[in-house]
Amino acid sequence: MKKFLNNTIIRLLLGVIIGLLIGPYLTEGLLQVVLSTRHILGQIILFLVPLIILGFVVSSIAKLDKKHTGVIGFAIVIAYMSSVGAGFFSSALGYNIIPYLEVEKDVETLKELPEMLFKLNIPPVFGVMTSLTLALMIGIGILWTGSKPLERAFDSFKEIVLLLVNKLLIPLLPFYILANFALLSYEGSIQSQLPVFLTVLGVVIVAHFVWLGFLYTIAGIYSKKNPWEVIKHYPQAYLTAVGTMSSAASLGMALSSAHKSKVLKPEISNFTIPFFSNIHLCGSVLTEVFFVMTVSQVLYGSIPTVETMVLFIILLGIFAIGAPGVPGGTVMASLGIITSVLGFDDAGIALILTIFALQDSFGTACNIAGDGALSLMVTKYSEK
Repeated sequence: MKKFLNNTIIRLLLGVIIGLLIGPYLTEGLLQVVLSTRHILGQIILFLVPLIILGFVVSSIAKLDKKHTGVIGFAIVIAYMSSVGAGFFSSALGYNIIPYLEVEKDVETLKELPEMLFKLNIPPVFGVMTSLTLALMIGIGILWTGSKPLERAFDSFKEIVLLLVNKLLIPLLPFYILANFALLSYEGSIQSQLPVFLTVLGVVIVAHFVWLGFLYTIAGIYSKKNPWEVIKHYPQAYLTAVGTMSSAASLGMALSSAHKSKVLKPEISNFTIPFFSNIHLCGSVLTEVFFVMTVSQVLYGSIPTVETMVLFIILLGIFAIGAPGVPGGTVMASLGIITSVLGFDDAGIALILTIFALQDSFGTACNIAGDGALSLMVTKYSEK
């Protein structure tokens, strides 16, 4: 039972359920406490975001091998293009599907929330874009100079950040989500929208398979090899990713699947499969884009403009490359642009974190399965 309750997904689900159940019965005093709790936990989460970006992006860039910059550069480009392409595909679906969902727009019936009991602002050390730019500059500097002491220092920093994510951020998420869903339940805005989110989840899973089909078709055309010789070996890796929600935990099965393929060179797949498991997050990007559009419609009454979504997707593709390898890593790394570009508040962030985390296994599975297609492209590129 203890092991069952220690599962992150179970805790998130309990947070959602408890929040929904207690929300309608909250008194004004309790509402003020819940509002303050949500605010403080949200401040802590947003404080960690720039540190996550700095720790993981610097370490990832510093680990690149200058001797293979050509293949590495090609791999990074196609991983970024796949993630951004998945984002634009998802946004196109969003603009054509979300307006036709039965989203309740009458906010006059919502209950008003009282003022917070107290506030504690914890501003980040620096902004999200500053963190990303600094990480890129330092990472490239370490790569070019070969500074091993600095590389080791940022490796240690990454371990500290990962520890904070695992020991602080992830344990706080269920309470943050509980507080938000309690408030949403009190207002009455979430109960009527549950069928909408179930529909959205189904749309996203179907979209994953469509995008995988597109990737393998492009890979087959570029490599002039039969992509079926790769994808037919991936069902076990896909199911492993669905079960574990972790690229790292699925890596062994993904390597085994790639090694069974007759058209992938082992010396290439031994590099690309671990490499892409960290930087190629097409399924996660596709999911996040569709969900932020849905949440924007549900909570704020409208979908972000095309110009806003274009900027968000371009930046999200960059953040996905350096996202931490933990469940929900992509959305956690992108919290800064969710707030700064899309303008989401605490309620929007909590809803995104919850929905994303509860289905993250399917996004991870799409990421892992797509790595085979990109490995096929890199195999062809390496023959030049």
